[in-house]
Amino acid sequence: MKTSLLIGSNGYLGKHLASFLDEHGFKNQNFDIHPSAPAGIRNYRQFDITDKDVFQNLDPDVDFIFLFAGLTGTADGFDKYQDFVNINEIGLLNLLDWMRSSGSKARVVFPSTRLVYRGRKNYALKEDDAKETKTIYALNKLAAENLLWMYQNAFGIDYSIFRICVPYGNRFGDTYSYGTIGFFLDKAVKKEDIVLFGDGTIRRTFTHVADICDTIYESILKEGSKNQIFNIGGENLSLHEAATLVADKFGVGVKFMPWPEMALKLESDDTVFDDSKLCSLINPSRKFDLKNWLAGF
Repeated sequence: MKTSLLIGSNGYLGKHLASFLDEHGFKNQNFDIHPSAPAGIRNYRQFDITDKDVFQNLDPDVDFIFLFAGLTGTADGFDKYQDFVNINEIGLLNLLDWMRSSGSKARVVFPSTRLVYRGRKNYALKEDDAKETKTIYALNKLAAENLLWMYQNAFGIDYSIFRICVPYGNRFGDTYSYGTIGFFLDKAVKKEDIVLFGDGTIRRTFTHVADICDTIYESILKEGSKNQIFNIGGENLSLHEAATLVADKFGVGVKFMPWPEMALKLESDDTVFDDSKLCSLINPSRKFDLKNWLAGF
C-alpha cells in the first residue's frame, strides 16, 4: 500500500486527486487551510503551509507528498503579490526545508501550468520549449519548478511535475466545472450567450479532471517519472470550438467582444501540449472528451 500526504485537498484538483487516491488504495492524509474538508474527503486536518512550524507535525515516512495548495489568478497577483509569493513559493520552501531536516524520502508531486510557456501559434509545446511569465502566478509556478530541481540537486529530494493546460469536470458539489469550461457553462445554463474576447481562435489542450488524476497516478508509479516534468495531454480545441460545443448543448449563442486592455497584455498565444514524453512512459487514459462529457448533462 502506498502512503501519501496531500496538501491542498480542498482545492479543485486537490479534492479530486484525494478522492482518486482513496479509491485506488492509497493510505492518504489530507490537509488544507480550510477548517473542514469537502464532503467525501477523509483523514483531513487543517494546515497552513505558510507556517513553518506546522510541518513538524507531519509524518515524514510516506511515499509521496502531493503539494496542490496554492493561489491562482491572473491580474489578482499584482494586487496580492505577498499572498501569492508566501503561499505559492514560501509554502513550498517550508515543505522542502522540513523534508531536508526530517530526512523524508518522499517524492514531491507538484502541479504546474500552461502559463509558464511562451505560447506559439500552430505549435504543440514540448517541456523544454521557451518560457514566459506574464503574471505573478505564472512566475510562482516556474519558480516552484526551479526550487524542486534545486533541492533535488542539493539534497536528493525527488519530485515529479505535471503541467496542466485547461482542466474541466467536477465530481463535487453543484459546480459544473472549473476555469474556462466552468465560465462557459455558467453562462449557458443561465441561457446567456457565451462571450469570447477577440476571434476565439486561440487554442488550448482541454483535459477532464478524472483523466488528469489517472495520468498522475499511473505516472508516479513508474520509476521513469522521478525528477521529470511532463505535459498532460488532452483534446486540442480552439476557445471558439469549445464554447460552441457548450453553447449548442444548451441552445445559446457565442458572441465576440474586443479584448480588454489588461487581459490582452496577459494573454498568451496558443498553448497546446505535446505529451509525447509522457506517452513514452505510460499509455495515458483518455476516458473523456468535451463533446461526450457534455452529452451527459
